[in-house]
Amino acid sequence: MPDLDDVPGRRRLLPLLDSSRGGRSAMTCRYRCADACAHEAPNTSDNAYFGDVVEAAVSRRGLLRGGAVAAAVVVGGGSGTLAAVASGAGDPADTEGAARAAVPPRPDHPDAPEYGRPVGFRPVGDNTLDAVVVPNGYDWSVTIAWGDPMFRGAPEFDFEHQTAAAQREQFGYNCDFVAVYPLDRRFERALLWVNHEYTNEELMFRGWTGAAGATVEQLRIAMAAHGGSIVEIERVGDTGEWRPVDGRRRYNRRIHAGTPFRVTGPAAGSDLLRTAADPAGTTVLGMLNNCAGGTTPWGTVLTGEENVNQYFGASADVTDPETAARYARYGIRTTAGTSRAWERADARFDVSGEPNEPNRFGWVCQIDPYDPRSTPQKLTALGRFKHEGATTALTADGRVAVYMGDDERFEYVYKFVSSGRFRTGQGDRDRRHNLALLEDGDLFVARFTGDSPAAEIDGSGRLPSDGLFDGAGEWLPLVSGGESAVDGMSVEEVLVFTRLAADRAGATKMDRPEDVEPHPVTGTVFMALTNNDRRTPAQADEANPRATNRWGHVLALDEDGADAAATTFTWSLVLVAGDPDDPSTYYAGFDKSQVSMISCPDNVAFDPSGRLWLATDGMPGSVGANDGMFVMPLDGDDAGHLRRFASVPVGAECCGPCITPDGRTALIAVQHPGEEDGASPEAPASTFPYGDQPRPSVVTVWRTSPTGGPFIGD
Repeated sequence: MPDLDDVPGRRRLLPLLDSSRGGRSAMTCRYRCADACAHEAPNTSDNAYFGDVVEAAVSRRGLLRGGAVAAAVVVGGGSGTLAAVASGAGDPADTEGAARAAVPPRPDHPDAPEYGRPVGFRPVGDNTLDAVVVPNGYDWSVTIAWGDPMFRGAPEFDFEHQTAAAQREQFGYNCDFVAVYPLDRRFERALLWVNHEYTNEELMFRGWTGAAGATVEQLRIAMAAHGGSIVEIERVGDTGEWRPVDGRRRYNRRIHAGTPFRVTGPAAGSDLLRTAADPAGTTVLGMLNNCAGGTTPWGTVLTGEENVNQYFGASADVTDPETAARYARYGIRTTAGTSRAWERADARFDVSGEPNEPNRFGWVCQIDPYDPRSTPQKLTALGRFKHEGATTALTADGRVAVYMGDDERFEYVYKFVSSGRFRTGQGDRDRRHNLALLEDGDLFVARFTGDSPAAEIDGSGRLPSDGLFDGAGEWLPLVSGGESAVDGMSVEEVLVFTRLAADRAGATKMDRPEDVEPHPVTGTVFMALTNNDRRTPAQADEANPRATNRWGHVLALDEDGADAAATTFTWSLVLVAGDPDDPSTYYAGFDKSQVSMISCPDNVAFDPSGRLWLATDGMPGSVGANDGMFVMPLDGDDAGHLRRFASVPVGAECCGPCITPDGRTALIAVQHPGEEDGASPEAPASTFPYGDQPRPSVVTVWRTSPTGGPFIGD
């Protein structure tokens, strides 16, 4: 393998790419989101577009204006960091013996690297290798891959002879959000949670000619490969490497499209959620298209259902105008079957027969990884839309805030604040109380405002006279004190049709808000805005300094008083992605000749040293840059010095990522390797990770060289 540990090694961006897809292949767009970017955006409201009213600060000053120690505002983030500390490892059904939630180690914990630790590795250069590439001094291994057996007696993966029954006992398909939950205080055993976002049958089955020609068994295999997995893992010796445990796997669990979920919150039992199979409107089978997620202070998984529209279709035209309008706002077909044809295997996916079934998807789900017998929940209090993720923080008075992005062009950013307060006790009563915290509270949507004269924004990305793009904003209430805050809509309607409620409230249209996550010390909320090629030059302004945003940006939001319960905030842009040689790009004010190129930031994470980590979805592989994982310090002289830490194989997206609080391990989800146009099992574009058919995987990265210490990023 060539040495890619030299310099950022940038290639020139762009005239080679289809702007409607960023850096994605047409195949990825087809299977992940049903070609969402090829269609008109579902948001046809006249609300202000983010590019019309706000722009993030391109000033190195104020990257973390919340201060260096906002008193441990955040407890459970969405980057998959350690969310709980175990007090024992009894039987999973024994809640006294099971692992207990506790505040995770702060950056000053003796087992964690010091806060503000400088980056020490030399960045990985741009490449299109069919492998995970990490800096010198690091190593990686496959932790688990699609099809690997998860239970005793489960069959080994056999690509040529797949069955739905086998897939329900094997690790699922495309991996996205990753989280780690400890099983002992020494952090030698843990539980790994992984989302399985979607399936690509074109790469899963030989001779695939389309869903219409698929066997019912193939459709059921795909349904079983969705959802999520809980895998018991153990540390390899005293290294940072992790592997699945041998022997008894009492915590292992597969969540799939047939797993029963309990509906909770104000919309539970609503007429809008009732079906023939579930006349009570309180039980749903499965979760679909789960993208990013988060963890809670009490040690549960939050996972967001995203592009659920593609699983539903109509065998007969939907003629009721109100129903058709509601479907259209969520991108659900009303005149044809689905591209996936799941209605052939399960009639509930035909909205002509079950008009409410789509309303039962598009939620944030809560799963208890420590209790494999527990029933997962769909949390209606957090609203229904295309959830990228759900990350948490504690308010000043001990309530729980959840931050969420709606991942589609011109959609919104949301926040939920619980009515009840988090209890730090570890008894059964405290745990039951905490498990119900997200069933009741207030729901908000964001509106942003800029502060520079419109005449100073010309679409070129040139700074206005005050030297920065920034502004203020407010959280607009949708549900407050148990009552609807939206005229003409009940609480149930606000929560089931949250996009429509946000339209009426006057929220600000954003450029595909994906992961939204608070910093673990300062509370500053960072959001990845992946891209939006549909903005015209006339819409460029302080919020979007470039006429076309193909490459995305990252926005930092500081809530007043550093309190997650605040309803007002200031904001600034800390990264405008793209070719560093392009004058419209911005890397927090750092010398751009020294940074690695980044495009389409998707997932956000933080390490114990307080550094920002970004994973990408759409790096321009055709000009020499696979997707990857990047780190950017947020304070000191190195602030804004973005460096590529890892790259993923051909056709793959870098997901996760998860940095453990001891700083010794990074876990990366390698999603859809080999998903290139024209690829097939007969002619794979990738053979990652085992040299045959491409298999989505989770990999562990750890430090092998003692120079500079054992920590990720050193």
